[in-house]
Amino acid sequence: MGIYLNPGKDGFLYSVRSEIYVDKTKLISETNKRFGTEQRFLCVSRPRRFGKSMAAKMLVAYYEQGEDARELFMPYAIAKETSFQEHLNKYPVIALNMTEFYSVAKQVDAMLDMLQKYLRKELLRAYPDIDYMDNNNLTLMLQEVYMEKVIPFVFVIDEWDCIFREGQEDKKGQKTYLDFLRNLLKDRPYVGLAYMTGILPIKKYGTHSALNMFEEISMTRPGKFTENMGFTEEEVQKLCEKYHRDFDKTKQWYDGYLLEGKHIYNPKSVVDLMLNNKFESYWVSTETYEALKIYIDMNMDGLKEAVIFMLGGGTCQIDTQNFQNDMTTFESKEDVMSLLVHLGYLAYNGEAKAVFIPNHEICEEYVRAMRDKKWSKVTEAIKASDALLEATLQKKGLEVAKAIDKVHEENSSILNYNNENALPCTISIAYYSARKDYEIIRELPSGKGFADLVFLPRKESDKPALVIELKWDKTAKGAIDQIKEKNYTKAIQEYVGRILMVGVNYDKGSKEHSCIIEEWEKI
Repeated sequence: MGIYLNPGKDGFLYSVRSEIYVDKTKLISETNKRFGTEQRFLCVSRPRRFGKSMAAKMLVAYYEQGEDARELFMPYAIAKETSFQEHLNKYPVIALNMTEFYSVAKQVDAMLDMLQKYLRKELLRAYPDIDYMDNNNLTLMLQEVYMEKVIPFVFVIDEWDCIFREGQEDKKGQKTYLDFLRNLLKDRPYVGLAYMTGILPIKKYGTHSALNMFEEISMTRPGKFTENMGFTEEEVQKLCEKYHRDFDKTKQWYDGYLLEGKHIYNPKSVVDLMLNNKFESYWVSTETYEALKIYIDMNMDGLKEAVIFMLGGGTCQIDTQNFQNDMTTFESKEDVMSLLVHLGYLAYNGEAKAVFIPNHEICEEYVRAMRDKKWSKVTEAIKASDALLEATLQKKGLEVAKAIDKVHEENSSILNYNNENALPCTISIAYYSARKDYEIIRELPSGKGFADLVFLPRKESDKPALVIELKWDKTAKGAIDQIKEKNYTKAIQEYVGRILMVGVNYDKGSKEHSCIIEEWEKI
């Protein structure tokens, strides 16, 4: 067992010994398919707390020589795959955590010198019988080991992108680092598999990737790796059953990353919930929100308005193709939002090519990050939202109408003021803070049509349900009548208790709203 060459299976052993371990070994079947082929280069990027390092340790335990990890993997899905025995513990593995080297060396040149020095020493120790032509040349030494032993190497590189995150301004060092990786890996027959993991996809210059032999797996392009990017909904349901946690509330707090149509959850937050039985933002305890604050404070190209819109439940169309995969090259708000997707602060719907705030946990992070004078209008809007909900519950229609007027006016630039489709968005933004107590459903089928908005109280809430009907150039009374005539209250089939019927009308000429609120008791 070495330090970087065949470092052992203990890292993965600690994972499976933990109180909560969710089987992600099917990832190995995907890497086995690519082993020794032109597709043997994989770069898998995803946010912090999404299991990147665990996956890297798992691959090390599976592939490395000198260990017998068969019994370790037998209880898990990979043991049932036909390729399990074919590659199990057959290859020399070089495992590198780039943050470990960079945090010590501080400079890229010094980091690469240190890394190569340590690897050369380990090769000399592991293969002393080889007469190396040049034991100061790492790539040549690897080539000679491969020629003598006829066994390819597996490279597992964790935190590959730390240079671009921690040395953001060191452009020369970044290019030196990419040149090193290209020289080490590209077109080298000794590479049986190269698996890199990090937060950012591979750095691009213009429209081209600097390491174009890699297949890139990311939060915008997960492909066949979707179920390995986090916890699936089925896995979270099983954990909730085992630990007696409320699944609906868990979904509200931690669901929302929509990858290839599948709901993916942040593993760290879900595990912390199961162990601590507290619904809260676990991002705070693992990483400061300053990273988020830096980017939203830029307010590039109307980013502030976009965030407000998304806090209200909206989505924003973006093109992720121009993002240069670093943390400094921004030419539009789309670039910033693309970065926030990779950091986990936004979710991406690939089919719609749109981003949105995924869940209550991340909403809390945005609210925390915006609590300063630069975002005073946002914090005021959140306070106004609390007041609006209270006015609604007290059936004060005039106050509700005035509050909605203000929200519509303040957000007209992103809502297109006289656009009928803007009215539901206005209501969603205005009632942002209601999400703590309600599940908000748009266009819920019921009776003889669709209820525009239904606010269904969460299990722990004692508030009444709200059925909101929206009208354009008509009357608030007409909106209430439609709720009654078309039996929209039927939308809440399982709900028993108070229901407030809220009719809202927008007058295009006066640019004002009117509101009527009536109560109905469902028995």
